Formats: sequence, C-alpha cells, structure tokens
Amino acid sequence: MPTSHELTFENINPADRDDIIGTFPLSSIDDVNLAVSSAKQAYVTWSKMPAPKRGDILRKAGDIFTRRKDELARIMTREMGKPVFETLGDIQEAIDTAYYAATETRRLFGYTAPSEMENKMNLSFRTPIGVCGIITAWNFPIAVPSWKILPALACGNTVVFKPSEDSPHSAQIFAEILEEAGIPKGVFNVIYGDGLAGSALVEHPDVKLIGFTGSTITGKKIAERCGAMNKRCSLEMGGKNAQIVMADANLDLALDGVLWGAFGTAGQRCTATSRLILQADIYDQFINDLITKATNIKLGNGLNESTQMGPVINTKQLDKIKGYVKIAREEGGICVLGGDEEISGECAKGNFYKPTIFIDVTEDMTIFKEEIFGPVLSVSKATSLEHAIELANNCEYGLSSSIFTGNVDAAFRAIRDIEAGITYINAPTIGAEAHMPFGGIKGTGNGHREGGWTAFEIFTEWKTVYVDYSGSLQRAQIDNY
Repeated sequence: MPTSHELTFENINPADRDDIIGTFPLSSIDDVNLAVSSAKQAYVTWSKMPAPKRGDILRKAGDIFTRRKDELARIMTREMGKPVFETLGDIQEAIDTAYYAATETRRLFGYTAPSEMENKMNLSFRTPIGVCGIITAWNFPIAVPSWKILPALACGNTVVFKPSEDSPHSAQIFAEILEEAGIPKGVFNVIYGDGLAGSALVEHPDVKLIGFTGSTITGKKIAERCGAMNKRCSLEMGGKNAQIVMADANLDLALDGVLWGAFGTAGQRCTATSRLILQADIYDQFINDLITKATNIKLGNGLNESTQMGPVINTKQLDKIKGYVKIAREEGGICVLGGDEEISGECAKGNFYKPTIFIDVTEDMTIFKEEIFGPVLSVSKATSLEHAIELANNCEYGLSSSIFTGNVDAAFRAIRDIEAGITYINAPTIGAEAHMPFGGIKGTGNGHREGGWTAFEIFTEWKTVYVDYSGSLQRAQIDNY
C-alpha cells in the first residue's frame, strides 16, 4: 500500500549481511489509519458476499501458492535464512490452509435447538467480527500468517497485516497472491515496519480483533490493551518445549527427533525442542551419540542444497543467544558442543551460530527456564517417568511436548499429565499439521487455538435468533411452567 512519507528500512539476508534484499516503507500512524479505513469500507460488501464465494477466491490463492511454490521458497530462504527444504514446507502449509479454509466456507455451521415454547424456533449463526489486525513473526513468514489471514477472510472479516520487519518481502508476495486470486480492493491490507505500526494497529478503535504471534512480553502488552479496549485477541507466544526419552524407546528415532526438533530452523521455532530430558539409564550414551551427530550438521546459506542449518535472523538475536550461553556457563552449565565457537569461511558473512549442547542442566538454571530462540539445547537427567514429566512441566510455557517410549502405558500417562497444548508420541516437538488445533497453555497463549476448525472460532461471533410464530406474547421462563 502507498505510504504517507518516505521513511524506509532495509531487508537484509541473514546468511550474508552484504546482501540487501530490498527497501521497504516504515509505515506511519497515518498509514495504519489509511489501511484500517480501507478495510472498514471493504468489510461492508465482503462480509455480505456468500461464504462459498469467498472460498472460491481462497481456493484460487491456494492454486497460485502451488504454482509459485519453488520461487517463493527461495525468496523466503534469502529473506529469513532457513534452508529451501524447510521453506518449501512453509509454503505447503499455506497451500494446505488455503484449501482447508476454502472448503470450510461451506461448513460455517450454526446450531438449531428446540424452544421451550410452542410455535417458536431457536437458531444460531456464525457472523464475522470486522477489521482484524494480524501481527506475526518472521520465522514462518508465509505459513503462520496463513493460519490467521485465510480463516479470517473465509469468515467474512477484512484484514490489516503487519509482518515482522525481518520478513517484509514474504508479506508483499502474500498480498500479490491474494490480489491475483481476486480479493477485492481493501479486503487485505499490508503495513510494514516496527513496533510503532504494530502498536497503532492494536490501539485503533476500528480494529475489532488482534491475532498475534511473537514474544510473550509483547503478547502480554497486547492483551492488556485489548482488554482495556474490549477487543478480542488471539495470542501465540513463547515456548520452552521438552522432549522426554525413556530407556525403552527407539533410541535411533529419538536421536533423529531431537536433532530435527532442536536444530531445525536453527532452533528458531516456538515449538523447537529446547530441553531434552533423558532417563538416567541411557543418559551418557545418548549424549555421546547426540554430540557425534550434531557435530556433523552442515551450516550454510539455505539456498545451497547441502545446507542443513541456516543462520539466526539478525545480529540482535545472535547477541541474545551468546548472552544466554554466557549466563549458562556462569551458572555452572557444562557445554559439550558449540558455544561461541569461531565461524569461518562464507558463514562469517552471516549470523551463524553452531549447534550448542549443555548437559547436566538443572531446574534452577536460566537456560532450563527461559526461551532462547536459537540452536541451544539443554539436557537434563530424569530418574523415572514421573520425574521426567515433573521436569517437563516445571516451566512457565506450555506449547509443545514430546515423549519417546515403547510403553503404551507411559505414552498415555504423558498425554494425560504433560502440561502443554500439543504432545507428540515418538516424534519431535515440531511438526504441526494445518487441519489440527495449534496453541498452548500457561505463558504460551490465551486460550485460543489456531489451525483446523478451531481457527474459525477466533474469527467469528455467535448470533442467537428466536423466531416466534405463535401470534402471541410468550415470556420465556414465565409462561411455560
């Protein structure tokens, strides 16, 4: 969208700080107001369009995402760093979500119920809410916005989208695809920039809902403001996810699981495996095998086919990771791999950090408790299943969790007792599917679930309707008993 001024910011390739991807507008409060006004006007007609017709447009968007999948994957890799095989999966989530949301426009079911009165009918309907402000992080610059934007549009809402300043190009492509698919003018709007634009979006009185993915600190501030303004908000915040490995598990599978969970996307997922809890009987051997395999992870530019792990997103995050590693050492953590090792060659031009493992991590250590958002894994020892679950639950977050075990009883006890919105059995803490609810408890979220059918609960209101065809005044709870 056009901006009212000429302030801009640079989008930098995290794998090569000399590679400037582009210059994007730093949206002002005036720009936010313009975008919201445009969305408000478009809502009048978009909300009245038959839902299946809206679904036709989303289906076309899915087709375009499919056609441009390889191209977009490379654009995303250059912008945020993760290897192309990962960004291909990011696009596939958007494709899956587009087709799912399109079909759900024919299933925005209400309920009918019998009345307690004669000659009276009780109905209920889902209705759109209005202008939705969507604010997302950079690590899944197409997938995560699709989880929010596409269901919001399917329900008849209009959207003002503020992507992270670290992934503006992907947001621009998202807008291009929706425009090509036939989204009417004003239904979908993009603003760019930093927290100023995001705050203006939250504060705008015509924005009726905020959908946010990002840090817990920011999410709590958004919740406070939305509460004060009586507007709905859906929050997807931090995680400190644990993978438990019991002695009876398939240990090779568990090893592959933690490598993918901890170091996929360079650990920059809210669902990343940042804590590994090993039963004492296998503790030493599993750590030795883990070190051997993690040592061989190939770092590099994600556009290279041989790369297994890309950079972290920016120098600020790189410094944050180094700070946590320093704290871990000061608190007695034993670093057995990585940890500020020198980066050489081509990787020296980017924000690379080697896979890092701390062992004998105890519950009082900072790296056991706080989200790092980088390739740093803490390993702790458990004496039993109950102890392992206790360690997993000793955390302010509750997003994802995992247990590897060959014992079905242990698996179901973990499902019951682990405090998290997601639990994987014999799989890592990452791997959510687009048609299932996604979200967490405790410090991770505020009760909503993205993905699947539950996303449509976020973006609709219920309207209850009573139809009395008795021809007389019937007073509920008074005249019928």
